[in-house]
Amino acid sequence: WCRHFDIGLRRIMARRAIGIDIGGTGIKGALVDVKSGKLLSERLRYETPKGGTPKAIANTLKDLIANLPKSEGLPVGICFPAVVKNGVTKSAANVSNDWIDLDADRLFEKELKRTVHVLNDADAAGLAEAKFGAAKNVKGLVVVTTLGTGIGTALIYNGKLIPNAELGHLEIDGVDYESKAAFSAKEREELTWEQWAKRLQKYYGRLEALLTPDLFIVGGGVSKEHEMFLPLLKLKTKIVPATNRNSAGILEIG
Repeated sequence: WCRHFDIGLRRIMARRAIGIDIGGTGIKGALVDVKSGKLLSERLRYETPKGGTPKAIANTLKDLIANLPKSEGLPVGICFPAVVKNGVTKSAANVSNDWIDLDADRLFEKELKRTVHVLNDADAAGLAEAKFGAAKNVKGLVVVTTLGTGIGTALIYNGKLIPNAELGHLEIDGVDYESKAAFSAKEREELTWEQWAKRLQKYYGRLEALLTPDLFIVGGGVSKEHEMFLPLLKLKTKIVPATNRNSAGILEIG
């Protein structure tokens, strides 16, 4: 897997590229300077098409890229809510099950007619934080989490990614706990920040007990409101908001 990933990065090591973040509710994209991690354009957001089928999402990406300035011919890095091995999506979270065991690299290269590399969305956020953000130069184990429609996780050890860590799906109290602790659960159940923080405490407490990390990083759209919930958590491990907030997935192509 790592060899393929390294090859994939070399394939898209142009100075500029297109970063795409596919989620269960929204698809975001922008032009990126892959050396500095800076966005070179406005970040566009489209709704994820209902059902999240491969063809529908590919068509949405075509529309999004067509509206990015000076994007003709640029390579594309895509982060996706699934386990990804050798460009094949091995699972599907909040999108169609048609993605399972699909060669997503090949699909997108055919539909977009340009070089494409696909990786797990939380891994993308983790890489962005390791290269440009709160995990940069941090020694030991960093657990990057993204709180959104679900919970994504990435493990970074001494700056290196350990891929496809699906720790958002830990079973706690007999349930897949992202159903209780994701930001979507807060919105769905109209929880207060304090009520939601109690669930986050249970989730991060379990991660802490299992992994003894050196740092937690919290990303996803809600991380811009980190003052409302991070101070409510009582952990032994330092926990900080992601530097790149909700753009971390877009920056993964660096």
